[in-house]
This record gives sequence, structure tokens and C-alpha cells, in this order.
Amino acid sequence: MPCPALPERAARAALAEHFTPAQLAADLATFSAEEVWERRVRNDNSGRLARYKPAGELGDAQLTCQFIIPSDEVWPAALADLGPDCPLGLWARGGDRLPQLTARAVAVTGNRNATVQALAHAAAFATAVAEAGHTVTATLAYGVDSAAHRAAALAGRATLAVLPCGLDRAHPHDHAQLLGSIPANGGAVLSLYRPGTAPSGATLKATSVLLAALTRTVILIEALDHAEAAMRTAEAATVLNRPLLCPPAAEDVRADGSARLLAEQRAVLVPDPARALALLRHPLPPPCPAIRARATRRRSAG
Repeated sequence: MPCPALPERAARAALAEHFTPAQLAADLATFSAEEVWERRVRNDNSGRLARYKPAGELGDAQLTCQFIIPSDEVWPAALADLGPDCPLGLWARGGDRLPQLTARAVAVTGNRNATVQALAHAAAFATAVAEAGHTVTATLAYGVDSAAHRAAALAGRATLAVLPCGLDRAHPHDHAQLLGSIPANGGAVLSLYRPGTAPSGATLKATSVLLAALTRTVILIEALDHAEAAMRTAEAATVLNRPLLCPPAAEDVRADGSARLLAEQRAVLVPDPARALALLRHPLPPPCPAIRARATRRRSAG
């Protein structure tokens, strides 16, 4: 008897578990996700893919969170800007709220080991952004990102969190309560990775790019140059034509990345939250092609 047809959702979840979007982009331009999975299984001499049971694995994972795909009405349309790197799907808690949350999503991100000035800026900018009706979006990490989530929550506004691990855990672990509070208070939590996935260097890099892609503007509070997460989000923002805003950099080595971006005119100085809100209402034109090309080269080299 022929095998029953594999649903698109299960096929995409299976493909996402084993391949990056770029590895599949050419095939998915010609074949359905179900067909691509079947072709990959046939060509896998190790038998690893044949042993994987897409429908069962998806069913087990969705006991924890929902797997949404591009054909779903709640899929964030802005992710199309990622081109061949557009995710095959996203794991979500509170996914039904994504259209409202992502319509005016603004990233507030920065150092994990943040200066006192950066933490104050994170709270002030996140509060203003949230009270103006935008969705504060960050990664739940120590420092700037968690400070932004908490400030928005204190303002009574829902936030969007993007995690570099499966949604059955918090990263960092002691932010589990904060993680649980976000969907409970009308927000949502997203990940590229199925439940059970631990954070790694690769997941942190991909999540930084996803954070920029989901949002209409990135506010980089403070960043150490060459630091993996916040600076990668800033680079992705430039490549994706997302406005990149920075408050004044502290006289501290932890702010040398922010200072460089401002000096290179790749970020716009926002001395206070009022200026950031004004730019959210009336965005500046995207950076010139030369600046975008330089950011693309740096992102590829990273």
C-alpha cells in the first residue's frame, strides 16, 4: 500500500530539524515541502532521515508549542525579506497574536553584561516604545534584553520574545518565570528550534538575524564590538533595511560597537526616547547601498 501523504506542516518541521533554509531554497522553489522531504529521504544513504517520523515528531513537539508555517494567516510577512534564509517554520507560544504583535514590533537589544547606563536606557526606551503602542521585541537574555521585556511589562504592555532554543526551556535558565509571563500577559514567544533544542553558537547567530527580520526598527542600546548577538542583530538590520537607532554610547569598552556604528553613520543617534518615537513615526530613508554592502560582507564573514 502507498504511504499516506505527509502534511506540509510535518514535512516542514522535519526539514527544519535537519537542514537550514538556504540548503533547501532551490528545491522548495520547484517542489512542495512533502516532495523535498521524500527526495531527501531517498537520497540519504545513512538511513537517518528514514528513521525520523515527521508526523509523530511534530505531534509530540506540539504538546509544548505550536509550529506555524508560511501558509498560516499568522505568519509574519516581514520574514520574506530574508529571501532564501526565510525559516521553514517557527515554533510559537501565543502564535495567534503574531499579526498584532509583529505589525509594530521594535527590537530593543544590547549587551548581556550591560553597563548601568545601558540598563537605564533599556528601561526608558522600552517603556516609551511600549506606551506608544509598539511591541517591544527582544531575546530574554541577561542585561539589556530582559530589562526591556520587564520595562514593557511594567507599562502593562505585551512583548514578543525570540529564543535561541526550544520553547520547553528558558535561556538563560533563571528567566523561566519571565518566559512564562510573556504569553500569559498577551505576548508571544518564538523560536526557530523545536522543543528539546539547547542553545548553541549557531542558534544564537540565527536568532539574532530573526530578531532583526521580525521588527520594523532595531534600537541597539549598547553593544560590545564583535560580540555575537547584539552586533549580529545590528548587522542584519542594516542588510534588511531596518532602521538602526542607538542612544549615546557610554565611555566604556562595552559600548565600542555602538560607538563604531554611530561613527560610521550606520546607526542614527537618538539622544532620548522622544527622538526614537519621532523616527518610528517618520522613518529615515534606508542606508545607502555601500553601507548595506559593507554590512553584508561583515555578516557573511561572521
